[in-house]
Amino acid sequence: MANAPIKLLIAASGTGGHLFPAIALAQKLPDYEIEWLGVPNRLETQLVPQQYPMNTIAVEGFQQGFGFSSLKILGKLIGSILQVRRILKQGNFQGVFTTGGYIAGPAVIAARSLGLPVVFHESNALPGKVTRFFGPWCTAVALGFEAAAKYLPRAKNVCVGTPVRSQFLDEASVTLDLAIPDGVPLIVVFGGSQGAVAINKLVRQSAPAWFAAGAYLVHLTGDRDPDADTLKHPQYIELPFYNNMAALLRRAALAISRSGAGSLTELAVCGTPAILIPYPFAAEDHQSYNADVFTQAGAALTFKQSELTAEILQTQVLNLLRSPEELAKMSEKAKAIATPDSADKLASLVREVVER
Repeated sequence: MANAPIKLLIAASGTGGHLFPAIALAQKLPDYEIEWLGVPNRLETQLVPQQYPMNTIAVEGFQQGFGFSSLKILGKLIGSILQVRRILKQGNFQGVFTTGGYIAGPAVIAARSLGLPVVFHESNALPGKVTRFFGPWCTAVALGFEAAAKYLPRAKNVCVGTPVRSQFLDEASVTLDLAIPDGVPLIVVFGGSQGAVAINKLVRQSAPAWFAAGAYLVHLTGDRDPDADTLKHPQYIELPFYNNMAALLRRAALAISRSGAGSLTELAVCGTPAILIPYPFAAEDHQSYNADVFTQAGAALTFKQSELTAEILQTQVLNLLRSPEELAKMSEKAKAIATPDSADKLASLVREVVER
């Protein structure tokens, strides 16, 4: 048994922002035996089982708060902790890694109650309530942004950036398969994994002026946009989603985006200048904190959705397109924020903690 691989349980659930960094980490630990902890009917059940054995627990509702005012929430929490303890003991796991969200609570409590080390990765500049509550319990908290450290004064913080999918790190392996002519400015609009109907409306109102300036527009609308297919123009490509985001963002002169941590990490690695419109209903307005990091670095302009009009957006984009020097400076500033080797740094931290 001396040469048996180290067993790691990864607790990551729900959204691409939680799952992609965890998958990127797992790929950097090929000598580990990895299993997954997820929730039924969430995104992980589509992405993970073909790569790693999947364990599921029922923790819906835990994200409602930490007051334990509800017996139902408390019952689910206790039940899920006992489930994870059983998984960890029966599987002889030597550590746990989590990217937060409500699945992190049972994972952290179960692991620490068994004396197992835990590494928690927080990708946002304002750590979520789960991170702030459980961070001090963990062996180490890996941060996507240095700015997050001040909100976790009692945790053992290490800034490693946020891992991105492998396509973002191999420029030669990805080519853009969209009909964009060479030499024309390209604007890319995307609203994160859910799309962004409010941004989509502003963009459609602004787009004719951008077309007149010679720009092409790739508009990723998400699949919930009631106005999809209402704008037609030879310089306009509308898609609900697009998988080859690395090639698209590298080709873009400018992106218009929400400011989720995953999207910002991809913009930074690709050096894509951006106009950021934080999602106004994000928990504790955390997307605004993320956007502030980029704005203060000079990599992006940020506008509150409530204050942004089509006229303002139209003018800001035209001003940037007419200033290649400014776009070049923003691109360099974005690259300076990036941590391309984040997955390697995170894997090194996990090895250090688990193998200690």
